[in-house]
This record gives sequence, structure tokens and C-alpha cells, in this order.
Amino acid sequence: MMFAFAAFLLLFAETSDQSVEQALKRFIDAFATVEAEAADPINTAGAIYEGAIPGMLKRLDPFSVFFDPGQFEQLRELEKSTRKGFGSVVSILPGRVIVLQTMPGTPSAKSGMSPGDEIVAINGIPLARLDTDQLVQLLSQSRNQQVRLDVRRSGNARLIPLILTPEEVDTPSVERAFHIRPGVGYLRVGSFDVPTGKAISEAIEQLGGKNLKGLVLDLRNNPGGVVGSALETVALFLKPGQIIVSVRGRSVGADEIKAPDGLTPYVFPVAVLVNNKTASASEIVAGALQDHKRATIIGEQSYGKGLVQSVMPLSQGTAMALTTAFYFTPQGRSIQRTLPGQLAKTTTGGGAGGITPDETVYPEAMTRLRAVLDASGAFTTFATEYTRRVKIDANFDITPELVDELQGFLSARNIRPGLAEWSRERDWIEHRLKQEILNQGVGVAKGDEIELQRDPVALAGLKAVGAL
Repeated sequence: MMFAFAAFLLLFAETSDQSVEQALKRFIDAFATVEAEAADPINTAGAIYEGAIPGMLKRLDPFSVFFDPGQFEQLRELEKSTRKGFGSVVSILPGRVIVLQTMPGTPSAKSGMSPGDEIVAINGIPLARLDTDQLVQLLSQSRNQQVRLDVRRSGNARLIPLILTPEEVDTPSVERAFHIRPGVGYLRVGSFDVPTGKAISEAIEQLGGKNLKGLVLDLRNNPGGVVGSALETVALFLKPGQIIVSVRGRSVGADEIKAPDGLTPYVFPVAVLVNNKTASASEIVAGALQDHKRATIIGEQSYGKGLVQSVMPLSQGTAMALTTAFYFTPQGRSIQRTLPGQLAKTTTGGGAGGITPDETVYPEAMTRLRAVLDASGAFTTFATEYTRRVKIDANFDITPELVDELQGFLSARNIRPGLAEWSRERDWIEHRLKQEILNQGVGVAKGDEIELQRDPVALAGLKAVGAL
């Protein structure tokens, strides 16, 4: 199989001045010899689908790939607007999965699952033996079929068996929308799907529309998605006719995409939060708003994925995702970072790629005590026990007595930081405790609001729009 690929590349290397037809004939001759004379019989489909074609695409860039019939069918399923799941929000720790929230009417809520429940096994597989990556993989796989969960509930000595059948659930790409300060909106956008542009517009209107004093648009960890939605988003803030992005490629020529006529853009200040996982369509948004000085970009250098990918159906149910062009910001900066083996000037316009923030701000550093408390799941476990006996509302706040209770809870679990270390981290501890209790007692959206209150990147965003 791999010999076929190697022969393919060697023949093309030796016949660069010959026609494609001649090179292909030499490859076919070599492949026929391998098929006839090799010591072991070869899998013809495997040699082509898994060797020659993927190997050829790999030399272009990491994102051009070949889909066999099964993979192409999976791709088409993923492109559907509806997704199946159980409707729960969970906290994933090494060897532990704890439920933070269940959405009304979803399989998890119908089963009786509630915040604070700990999932200890999935289809008989004990979660305590799995690391975080394995847990994420198992949870993803379980969404595709009926699943048995063994759940531990505080105050119940026996495990509770639950059978859940996945259903189509709404997973909005605008994950959070609230006032982070009076008159200042905050939107966290997790991806760009088909309805995202419209959803962002609706969320802004619900927060106050043109009367907002400012907007913090959080695109951290947003991998991108549908470019059309990113264009719709940028058009909310640019004047008609202003360039949003340009596209350049050998076979597609050059094209400039501009903000459409007939729209009245918002004029309030905007801050866009990015990090090294902000990619693709998200970078188009950040780059366009930065080049037109319409927003302040805050955070870390973005990922640098500015490829135009075209999925081309081929024969016998196969397909190929091929990079056909590159995206550039309005001022001509390449969004795509230079890949190994590529010539920067001829393929990506030079430069490091990605979006460089106007203001570089990093998240809070993880200290030794913070790492121990988070890895142990202490806050989540304490919050579970606390919310079982105390009713929580949105006005809940931390008291010194509750912090003392937490300290005793930790001591019983052999977590006993020194007085100096505890004093240094007390403010952070109070915020994390409040966040976890609100996660389970009110909902994760309220917990997120508390988290943002001490987030250096979000605070820098507030300052950029004049709210601090």
C-alpha cells in the first residue's frame, strides 16, 4: 500500500517536465507490477484511498484530505443543522464527570438527572480509569446511540442506573448574551454556524441594540465554521461598501467581499477577545474589524487558519476537501500562517499569519493551589453538597462562614494549604466557589458571569469600550 504511494511520488518527481498523462501511465504500470508480483496480495482500494491519494494531498497542506465513501457520508451527517445529544452541561475532571445543568425537556432532564450528579460509568465502562481526553472521546461517542449511565447522587448509597436515548437538541452558537456592565453587552460565540449571524444580531437587539454603550465579543476558542455567518457578523459593524475580506487563489483569481448596501451598522465601541484557538471564520471577523479600526482586538495571537476549503464529490461515493484559495484581511494581511514546505510570498502573502491583538493579555496564571483544587474537583463536590441543602438564587453571595466551611471540607480531604498561600488565593477561591455554586444552583450562564468578573482578558475588553 505505502509502496504504491512512494512509487507515485517518485514517478512524478522524475517526470516533472512530462505531461500528467505520461506520469499517470508510469504510476499505473508500477502499481500493476506491485499488484501482480508482491509477496502478499494488496488491497487495491486501500492502496489508493489510504496511500496514494492521501499522500499526494498531504504534500499540499494539512487540511486537504480525501474522504472514502464512509467518511464522506459522515461528513454530510455532520453538516446537517441538527445534532443529537442528551441536553446536559457537565464538568469534566480526570476520571470524573459531574453534571452542572440539564436543559428542560431533554433526555437528561426527562431521566431525572440533576445538577451535582456524578456519572461514574458509561455502558459499564468505569470513568475513574480514564484521563480527560478519553472521557471527552467516550462522551462524544455516547451521543450517537442509546446509553446506560451509572450515576452517583449525594445522600444515596446506591448507584442510580439511567437509560438515555439521544435526541436532536438545540446547541446555539451564541452561548452567552448578557450585560457585563450596565449598558455594556457581552456575547460569547462558540462557533459560526448557518444561523449565527442572525443570532448575533438578535442578541445585540435584545441587549439594547443601538443604545448599547459598548459590546465585548468573545471569540476565544471559536474554531470558525460557516464563513457566510462571519460575513454577516462583520457587516453589523462596517459601513456599506467597506471590504470585509479578500480571497486569492491560483484557480479562483482575486475577489473582494464587501459589506452589503442597505444596512445601518452599529456605532458603539467593540472589543473582540481572541486566543490561540480562535481560527478561520473567527479570524475573518477579528481581522476585518481590526483593519477598519472598528474594534479593539484583545488577547493572544490567533491560530492562523485562512484557507478556502472546497469539498469536491468524486466517483464511487468518495470526495476530496481541497484548499483552493486563501483569505486576506482588508489591508492584505494573510490570515493563514505559513505552513512547512510552503513559500510565504507565493501562497500566503508572507507574515506570521493569524491576527495579532492590539493589546496582548493572557489569562490568569495557574498556581499550585489552584491546580490542586481544580484537579481534585473540590469546588464542584462542595457545591453539590451545599446546593442539596441550601436553596440558591441569582443574588447568592459568599460569606466568611462559607469559606471557613470550605476550608474544613478541604482539610478532611487532606488539602491543607499554609496560611500565607490560602490568604494569597482567598479572592480567587471565593470567586471559584461562588461560580460553582451558581453553576449548580442557578445555571452555568450565571456562573460564567462570575468567572468574567476577574478574567483579565474580559476586563481589558471592558476598558477598551470605556466601561472601566
